[in-house]
Amino acid sequence: MTCRILTLQHEQEWPALAQWLQGRHNPGNGVESAVNDIIGAVRQKGDDALVEYTSKFDCPDFAPPLRVSEQEIARAAASVTIESREVIGEAAANIRSFHEAQVEKSWFLTKPDGSILGQQVTSVDAGGLYVPGGQGGNTPLVSSLLMSAIPAQVAGVPRLAVFTPPRKDGTVNPHILAAAHLLDIDEVYRVGGAWSIAAMAYGTQTIQPVDVIAGPGNIFVTTAKRLVHGIVGIDMIAGPSEVLVLADSSANPAWLAADMLSQAEHDALASAICITDDPRLADALQQELKKQCAALPRATTAARALEDWSAIVVTPNLSVAVAVANMVAPEHLELCTRDPWAVLPFIRHAGAVFMGQHSPEPVGDYFAGPNHVLPTLGTARFSSALSVQTFCKKTSIVAASSTFLQQNMQSIAALARLEGLEAHARSVEARGKK
Repeated sequence: MTCRILTLQHEQEWPALAQWLQGRHNPGNGVESAVNDIIGAVRQKGDDALVEYTSKFDCPDFAPPLRVSEQEIARAAASVTIESREVIGEAAANIRSFHEAQVEKSWFLTKPDGSILGQQVTSVDAGGLYVPGGQGGNTPLVSSLLMSAIPAQVAGVPRLAVFTPPRKDGTVNPHILAAAHLLDIDEVYRVGGAWSIAAMAYGTQTIQPVDVIAGPGNIFVTTAKRLVHGIVGIDMIAGPSEVLVLADSSANPAWLAADMLSQAEHDALASAICITDDPRLADALQQELKKQCAALPRATTAARALEDWSAIVVTPNLSVAVAVANMVAPEHLELCTRDPWAVLPFIRHAGAVFMGQHSPEPVGDYFAGPNHVLPTLGTARFSSALSVQTFCKKTSIVAASSTFLQQNMQSIAALARLEGLEAHARSVEARGKK
């Protein structure tokens, strides 16, 4: 395994230097076609299609019911250790506290003429929460459920439905069910993959459609979300995981290597980049990556990610390093510098920023409180983390007074006629007739 070391003198060199990263954006021509077929099958055959795909990909002997009973959820919650329940509860409390600060209030403005204008913030009626299976259900992604369900609950969504692939024996990992039980969610389906996204969007005989779909997934799940976007809302189009570490000579290379590997172990398409103004740190980091990667349970996956999609980039100074970081617009950005707060004002594009040597990315993944469902592949230039707002919509309120209408009638009618919309003009002018 070799993580490349690159050198550049100016940020303008980065686009040409980073051409190799473009391969992460292309999942292959066959994915969209396959997902379209899956969506079509679910729309046509409903539950039968869900059973068919689940039997094919997740559980060979799968059979209805699709929904996990409340009794099963309660039994699963009771079966996990007290320590597991406690740590899930601690993480949930931190996540809830953070997201409660995001709540937006409805507001109204009263004009001198008596008109009232405003914005009403309301939640959607139903949210669909996708929780990846994780190594066939053996590595339960509890944090993904917490990160999608809690913002929806804080937003006030009255119905939440969880979808997750079953294990080979047809059961859902008890830790996922324990988390659902802790959050008082009783609508859980043993259905995953792109077919679950289709079910959330269009509904089936036993599954009611939702308004917003949230939660991370593989390329097939992500493609399905993209294809149903517009029928339902989605949180974002997320790609493979990534971290960019911005470091100076004060950084500990062993810690940096551990942080980069925490992303590289996700999958072979993950990207881990370190940008530094210290060539000696770059060399030490490269050696640490080799040593630490070899000792990981997922060493093969991490090594592939480091070799194909990762790099250590040496710049002449931190200003250039920051400029490159903004061009990358990473999902996770770690500021491992002497004074990260001095660097932060210059950071414009990142899904989440981790400040200083004691804020490694996994702190945010699991426990700190901010959401870990973040924009990837440079979309942090225009996109934000999953949040309470993902599950809310805003309705404009217009309560014009008679005085306002009389004073502005001619202007409104003139604009309507400018656009060739006579009925618009007459609708306003009708209020002026005695």
